[in-house]
Amino acid sequence: MKDKPAVKTAARPCRSRGIALLAAISLAIGYGMLASPAWPQSITDRFKSLFGGGTSEEAPAPGAPSAADQAPSDLSCPPVSIRAGASTYQVAAPGKQPVGNDLRFQVTITRTARDCTYNSGEITARIGIQGRVIAGPAGAPSSVDIPIRVAVVQSGVQEKTIATKAYRTSVSMSEDGSVPFTLVAEDMVYPAPPGAVGDSYIFYIGFDPQALKPEPKAKKKK
Repeated sequence: MKDKPAVKTAARPCRSRGIALLAAISLAIGYGMLASPAWPQSITDRFKSLFGGGTSEEAPAPGAPSAADQAPSDLSCPPVSIRAGASTYQVAAPGKQPVGNDLRFQVTITRTARDCTYNSGEITARIGIQGRVIAGPAGAPSSVDIPIRVAVVQSGVQEKTIATKAYRTSVSMSEDGSVPFTLVAEDMVYPAPPGAVGDSYIFYIGFDPQALKPEPKAKKKK
């Protein structure tokens, strides 16, 4: 039986520089579990830190957290699962269905990772997502927008959504019609669950075309 990945406690900064902070990362498809994030980090560095690529920069040594900020010992970082029915994003030519020769492009998720940090009763999660965009027979546009939704859900007879947020990223298509995409959702924050309740939590991810639609404008008051 494998151990559950623990939730890290947010550390206070200190003046002296020390060894890089090691973050325990659990990969959804069984990849390695080593990361060394640094601050400040570029988007590339942050993504590499989730998937074990590391960075050449050195991080400040963490200070000891107070008892109030210490993460409970039974708190774990929820697993990542792709929501059923939202694992593939397909777009067709205008007025057509995304099948056969009318398919413009298809997007799939190939790899995920996550880590969690506890701070004053809240958990901040980072969800790393990798995937691929493949052009279809109808021809993909030069740039593709990818909409993804991340949700923290308490599973059970009746699922309860704890937090949810939509994200989007864009990729430029290559001549061979197949390009990878990456996205790191870094600002998913939710209240730390009490006791063993956290064992029923799960991160659901999936494509959400509604995230590409502009928000409705507020009606002006007369």
